[in-house]
Amino acid sequence: MTPEEIRATIARVLGEIAPEVDLSTLAPGADMRSALDIDSVDFLNFVLGLHAALGIDIPEADYPKLATLEGATAYLMARGRGGLPPTS
Repeated sequence: MTPEEIRATIARVLGEIAPEVDLSTLAPGADMRSALDIDSVDFLNFVLGLHAALGIDIPEADYPKLATLEGATAYLMARGRGGLPPTS
């Protein structure tokens, strides 16, 4: 998948959880939970939605890597290629 396809998937999954979310206003490095007012249950549903949409296992220890649009895209790109995401 391309970064654009990953971002589109992220937007779709977030839209299912929080329909009022507008990713066009979200800076790539901004914390999604605070910027979009997503609580921990919504964030868990976001992670589960990404898993369902992409078939990528996301261990709980890696959840912080999904905190930003930029980080989530990089993480999912790396995992989707069968590799490990870059460490931060």
